[in-house]
Amino acid sequence: MRLKAFYSLLLISISFSVQAFAGPKSNGDDITTSLSGTVTDKADGKTIIGASVSIPDLRVGTITDTDGKFIINKLPKGIYLVQVTYIGYATFNQRVDFSKTQVLNIQLQPSSIETGEVVITGVSKATEIKRNPVPMVAVGKGYIDQQAASTNIIDAIANLPGVSAVTTGPNVSKPFIHGLGYNRVITLQDGIRQEGQQWGDEHGIEVDQNSIDRIEVIKGPASLSYGSDAIGGVVNLLTPQPVQNGKILGSVTGVYGTNQGLWNGSFRLQGNNNGLVWGTIISGKEAKNYRDQHDGRVYSTGYQEKDARAMIGLNKSWGYSYLNASVFDDEQAIPDGSRDSLTRKFTKQITEGDLFRPIVSPSELNSYAIPFLH
Repeated sequence: MRLKAFYSLLLISISFSVQAFAGPKSNGDDITTSLSGTVTDKADGKTIIGASVSIPDLRVGTITDTDGKFIINKLPKGIYLVQVTYIGYATFNQRVDFSKTQVLNIQLQPSSIETGEVVITGVSKATEIKRNPVPMVAVGKGYIDQQAASTNIIDAIANLPGVSAVTTGPNVSKPFIHGLGYNRVITLQDGIRQEGQQWGDEHGIEVDQNSIDRIEVIKGPASLSYGSDAIGGVVNLLTPQPVQNGKILGSVTGVYGTNQGLWNGSFRLQGNNNGLVWGTIISGKEAKNYRDQHDGRVYSTGYQEKDARAMIGLNKSWGYSYLNASVFDDEQAIPDGSRDSLTRKFTKQITEGDLFRPIVSPSELNSYAIPFLH
């Protein structure tokens, strides 16, 4: 007799990453610089207010002011890729030598199609998709938010070309790239491997979908960079970049799904005080048994999830260093599909040695409670 499949996952992961930039041993004024300039519309020359100017490799950025001007201070001298984005304009990407260039005036080309996205997966420095020989695809927060029906972060990318997901229960999905999955595809969060999906069929990715702002997928062998497990590809889940200096920004989001009565709420708060960056994301999800056209509500398909993530770090001229801590608590029911032979109604298992299984009541089918096996 198959056991009523239920499990509760509690994953606590702490990661620490350091990146330093080498330079000559001299005082700080000799090795640091700044970058300033103005962002304008190439067609009419008007200044663009609120354009995002970022340097992905340094994890720093800012937005243009009311005059279309920007300035980023305390940058290490070297060659880095500068990215400028604004809705309705094509993305601007250009490598800049900060030791020679301190002023960069940028003209954005109006366009309804975004081109030249920057990716940082699998390479030592930020690069554009079109300049990388490895087939990649990258999606941002806007695309993720559009996948409102997805119950987890892997479902959100399951419709990308060459990418799919295998699902063994509600809120349990594993990525597949060109037909390869499990230990043939590596899943990362900010470059840190997520190994939980290897434990079994009912173990999905232990990552809060509300904490992800960008997803990059390598659609092909990446074993040279990540080892033999990446023969099918890599899925890199990226959390929000730090906000600009002197800012504290927050947001509250919520999603409701009518089929399962899904509630998905998230609170986000980030700050930056002269390079001391911090952030937190707290989320919760709850769903009852889903409904299909043949059976009505399907017993034991609900789930409850609680997530929290905190980050603190430094962004300085020598590089950056972040400390991340996260908690993923998923209480997951897995359907076994057992039914009464006469009425065809769903039955439930009480103990492992059951000879008789009672029919599930309507109140249990409509409940948010996760059933337990006694």
